[in-house]
Amino acid sequence: MEAKQLIDPNKIKQDFSIFKRKINGKPLVYLDNGATSLTPDIVVNAINNYYHNFNANIHRGVHTMGEDATIAYESAHDKVAKFINADNKEIIFTSGTTASLNILVRSIRLNPGDVIILTEMEHHSNIVPWLEAAKKEGYIIKYVKITENGELDMNHLKSLLLNSHVGVVSVTHMSNVLGSINNVKEIAKLAHEKGALCIVDGAQSVPHIPIDVKDIDCDFFCFSGHKMAGPTGIGVLYGKKELLNDMEPANFGGDMISEVHFDHATWNDLPWKFEAGTPNIAGGIGLGAAVEYLDSIGMDKIRDYEEFLTEYALTKLKGIEGVTIYGSSKKRGGVISFNVKDIHPHDVGTILDRDGIAIRGGHMCAMPLIKTVLKLNSVCRISLYFYNTTEDIDKLVTAIHKAKEVFCNDQS
Repeated sequence: MEAKQLIDPNKIKQDFSIFKRKINGKPLVYLDNGATSLTPDIVVNAINNYYHNFNANIHRGVHTMGEDATIAYESAHDKVAKFINADNKEIIFTSGTTASLNILVRSIRLNPGDVIILTEMEHHSNIVPWLEAAKKEGYIIKYVKITENGELDMNHLKSLLLNSHVGVVSVTHMSNVLGSINNVKEIAKLAHEKGALCIVDGAQSVPHIPIDVKDIDCDFFCFSGHKMAGPTGIGVLYGKKELLNDMEPANFGGDMISEVHFDHATWNDLPWKFEAGTPNIAGGIGLGAAVEYLDSIGMDKIRDYEEFLTEYALTKLKGIEGVTIYGSSKKRGGVISFNVKDIHPHDVGTILDRDGIAIRGGHMCAMPLIKTVLKLNSVCRISLYFYNTTEDIDKLVTAIHKAKEVFCNDQS
């Protein structure tokens, strides 16, 4: 197994002051990037610069600081648009992927009896809003099954699309449990052939692989800043211009209006039509800085390095007796879910934390997949990023062996 020498993760770690922190006296090994990635100093500095030098509202004042804030915030839209190959009018800032999906559920026009196709590997954020809408609007929800190796059953998807009333196909790009990367370009093509809209949850994919929404040809694409080296509380809803123009906003108030009268109101131009109220200005500026930072490293290089690191981690974990790994898709990202025989995931996580290693334990906000499909109560999960190293994985393996020893001794 040959390491990809395209990036130097140890050098990259120097961009993150948080790596100076010790956890229980040990160097930080952060393997919970699927929940929230770490934030480089350049992003923190961009946010601080806003608050220190031009902390003002946007699109309202003609004073200098207001103008500076507006330029920086709108520039962040431009940077994100370029990052995913979209038009800047198609980039709506939200509070995150969950908010983006909720906006779509409330704004897309469908009819009672229309079918919404989801998949068995969806995050709760791409299930619960549709369930609530189905109760109120009379939609019918169908789920695409997954295969034994954790991939979408495309034949099952095609059979569901035979229904003439399919209105939306909404799928995750990359599973936050199995690491499987779905062929969303093919899914969008199949959806469009049946006259359905295609929504992609890109929360787990955008931070790790190059994204071109025009090439994918999805109608909507949602993702979060805090999983891609950006701040929390900021996310993106991409939508095709013609669709966004035809949709009604989900939220109403300041900045999303053109005119207000006592008996009616008209809406602002895109993208501001969907950004009601004072937005997360600092978060938007921080997201713009995060996108620039990722671009400076190179998304192709990040993808190549993470492919190497994922293979390394899988090989090491498979070598531990009693460890079961879930999902074996050929096309996958750096998300690996596993269990250690006879040890609860929360106990594994607690013991690993003693050695400064941060992992996830639980149902990963994908309870239907974990409990109904995999028939488990919970799993351990590591999720990798470009600043992780083979040394991090080696420390993980050593700590898992320690956990096994602790529970073996407790049970003896």
